[in-house]
Amino acid sequence: MELKWALLLGLFLPSCSGCAIGYTFHKRKCVDEDECVIFPVACGDHAQCVNTEGSYYCSCHEGFKMSLTGLCIDIDECSDPDVCGTNGDCYNHQGGYSCRCNQGYSNYGNNQSKCIEMDCDQFGPLSVDHTPEKLKHLMSLLKKSCESLNDPRGEHFTGEELLRNVFNSTDELLSEGNIADGETLNQFLDVVENSMRLIGPQLKEPLTRMETHNTFAEVAVMRGQTPPSGRVTLRTDSALFSTSWETVVGESYPGFVFAALVSYKDLNSFRDLLHKMSRERPDDEERSVTYQLNSKVVTAVVSNAETKQLSEPVTLVFTHEEERAESEGVSYSCVYWDEAEGAWSGRGCEGAWSNSTHTVCYWSHFSTFAVLMALYPVQDSFDLVLITRVGLALSLVCLFLCILTFKFCRSIQGTRTSIHLHLSISLFIADLVFLCGISSTHNQVACGIVAGLLHFFFLSAFCWMLLEGVQLYRMVVMVFHTTLKHLYMYLVGYGVPLVIVIISAIAFPAGYGTKRHCWLSLDRYFILSFFAPVCIVVILNGFVFIITVWKLARKFSSLSPDLSSLKQIRSFTVTAVAQLCILGGTWIFGFFLFQEKGTEVMLYLFIILSSLQGALIFIMHCLLSRPVRTEYYNLFVRMCPHKKKAEYSTSPSQTSSSQKPLRSDGSTAESQI
Repeated sequence: MELKWALLLGLFLPSCSGCAIGYTFHKRKCVDEDECVIFPVACGDHAQCVNTEGSYYCSCHEGFKMSLTGLCIDIDECSDPDVCGTNGDCYNHQGGYSCRCNQGYSNYGNNQSKCIEMDCDQFGPLSVDHTPEKLKHLMSLLKKSCESLNDPRGEHFTGEELLRNVFNSTDELLSEGNIADGETLNQFLDVVENSMRLIGPQLKEPLTRMETHNTFAEVAVMRGQTPPSGRVTLRTDSALFSTSWETVVGESYPGFVFAALVSYKDLNSFRDLLHKMSRERPDDEERSVTYQLNSKVVTAVVSNAETKQLSEPVTLVFTHEEERAESEGVSYSCVYWDEAEGAWSGRGCEGAWSNSTHTVCYWSHFSTFAVLMALYPVQDSFDLVLITRVGLALSLVCLFLCILTFKFCRSIQGTRTSIHLHLSISLFIADLVFLCGISSTHNQVACGIVAGLLHFFFLSAFCWMLLEGVQLYRMVVMVFHTTLKHLYMYLVGYGVPLVIVIISAIAFPAGYGTKRHCWLSLDRYFILSFFAPVCIVVILNGFVFIITVWKLARKFSSLSPDLSSLKQIRSFTVTAVAQLCILGGTWIFGFFLFQEKGTEVMLYLFIILSSLQGALIFIMHCLLSRPVRTEYYNLFVRMCPHKKKAEYSTSPSQTSSSQKPLRSDGSTAESQI
């Protein structure tokens, strides 16, 4: 007090140096005098001295106010009856106060916040018998932590420790696959949301980030006597959440608020559970629309309890798991998990827009959210249907002519001709079934039969092509007995495909027929029951053709080659290789066609090449064969007797092996070569 009176008296004493009050003479000039240094206790114990130019002032500490005497005195916050709420007792102390909450109420460790009601019973035991043990243990942990908040003697966890324990438990739940049905999923999401409401207010840092194996979370917390304002933005590895603090606070402010965003990394693995979409559009089922999660599942939680109808929409930005632009067959939907229906729903979405990588959703409520990708079956255009029908009709006509030619043209009978006959029969039946039944998806049984027939006859065609490669190899390497017994050919050409189809049907009968086509399903890699044997045949035939060409080259370079026979075998080999390329190349595009991502370009290429199969087989094995052309000419002359028969001669070397009929002892034209 003596120092303070000395300072007050100093205001009226004249300055000997000639400087104004609050200044001192230093180095021939007047400089400011720091009263806070000269008199460190000038403002007393509960204030801070702030120096100014030529003077100073006192700033009271928090919890104190300036009295008329110029000293800072304690503020009695408890004079406000609502400072701790109606369910807490206020205790004033020097420089502050604390609230002690009544039983059943808590301020979550924020001693200068209002007491709000707690519901620890929400973490009580569930009535459902099949609740996972890990989930029960987690709920027991949360209940103990909840009850300890207004029990000073209870076991306390910090907010960070409790958050870590919760996420470790959710990691185990998700990793072990304990969430097997919609009811368990509802329980899991409820526990996560309620745990964030319990943990959020207890976190000390303004922003907390935590990442574990299966979860990623970010929590923002604000405390103070006045409600916060402005925007709050939270980010996880796959989503962004943005809203205003006013929305987070709501109508009442207890002295603290929080906002949390939780992302689940492996929740997408429960596809059968999560891909269910509530049928808000009745025509979806008729159009066979399928839904696929294309984002991580996230839960947004705020301290405001009234979040069913927000006055201002909140924004969620999702990163797509799979980059696909919206098109006629693909659309994106912002959805939330509707616990009542046990399905995804779009109700409450105020707007959305998407590109190939992100979807932005505007919601009028808080919940668990995701982005669903709807896959619509693409309707075949008129020109595509026309090309399909005309092309396959042309292929069927050509294959039918091939069958008649190989069956009744006696001048070309032999093992190769028999192979070509059965190859043409297999392709003819396969193309006919494809043309008539590939789109018969309305009848599941009929669709499965169509898929089984296509599986069998297309495999049979490849097996007969393998036999042709083996026969060519025998014709080059072996001089005598180059024929194959028909029994062996039938066992390979029809027996092997039949065994594959029977095993496949027993192993996965639901694999025959899909929602888009009557073909093999992609589930459980069932499509490999066709493409694996096809790849084996193509590789074996390629290997056989390489050896055949090498052997032919050696024979051509020998001292006395049989040029006529070698040239004929060479032409056989060239047509066989071309035939393998056409049929194999067709199914390269067919592999992509029957996937969910099959494009229209692949469909056009597949149809064009399918139609070329029959035409090219007819051209290579019939029109380019001189004996067959001779037979066609003779048939034409017999059908038109008024036409003069023209001379059509062939050299003996050209016809000695190809035109000689099959002898009664079973030898063939190939044996003559």
